[in-house]
Amino acid sequence: MANEFSLINKYFKPLGEAIASPNVVMGIGDDCALLANKPGYQLAVSTDTMVAGVHFFADAHPIDVGYKALAVNLSDLAAMGAEPAWFTLCLTLPGRDENWIKGFVQGIEILAQQFAIPLVGGDTTKGPLSLSIQVAGWVPEDKGLTRSGAKVGDHLYVSGEIGWPYLGYQVSTSSLQLNDADQREGLERFLRPLPKLALGANLIDVASAALDISDGLTADLNHMLTASGIGAELDINALPLAAPLGAMSDDIQRQAINFGDEYQLLFAVPSDKQTQLTALQEQLSIKLYPIGTLVDGPGIVDSQGNPIAPSGYEHF
Repeated sequence: MANEFSLINKYFKPLGEAIASPNVVMGIGDDCALLANKPGYQLAVSTDTMVAGVHFFADAHPIDVGYKALAVNLSDLAAMGAEPAWFTLCLTLPGRDENWIKGFVQGIEILAQQFAIPLVGGDTTKGPLSLSIQVAGWVPEDKGLTRSGAKVGDHLYVSGEIGWPYLGYQVSTSSLQLNDADQREGLERFLRPLPKLALGANLIDVASAALDISDGLTADLNHMLTASGIGAELDINALPLAAPLGAMSDDIQRQAINFGDEYQLLFAVPSDKQTQLTALQEQLSIKLYPIGTLVDGPGIVDSQGNPIAPSGYEHF
């Protein structure tokens, strides 16, 4: 029967050894990792915890669990404009299910390899299934994107279509039927979101503020507004909703907008940076969607001045 250390050596240590980094002096294998500074940069650090039955289905495929666990943390780095550096993992397991662990590691490895981010340490213990990942990334000194930099007159943008994770969740719970293509798209966006790291890094000299949409569009927009001390006029009709939502009721559309789990970037761009933003879209071959403007005064209103109450996922 495999013990803790044999599991670490067999499944987790390779996640550090397979990805070389000049800033990792020593990774997994000792009481601490030894990590080197990167001159001219600051270290951006974020942590997320995922609990079975709360943040993912208890019977979810372990590859999907591993993938999403790292994805949501990398999305936080993207929101700050940071380049991935390394991550740690604390994993609580109900038992020694090596098939589950193998799949979980395979899911993490997809993004770890894609974004060249090594695992440098962590912990494993026994208990109800949960996991915590701490991720670190490099951001040019004093240039990290924050929620608090938005100014009145800035234009609001979102990095992609909204609502696909909501549709994927509804399909997962057999609450909704879609055609095969839309079902695949919804499940992919819900289970395996792609962190917008390239976009975030290139927004550093363009955007005034940014965050990723994890709790829901209006809830996360409200986080930006509160931090920046301003308000927003949101153009509801300009929101790039997932195509299947167009045939659904206004109530379902509102639920989808505020569902969260999007991991798109929501960001503000000053008027004098619009030309740079256009060039950035061409450079990255992406489409960014204008959805409103930032205004004087608190809260969110629609184009007619009607207040929009922020709504989204709440942990408690």
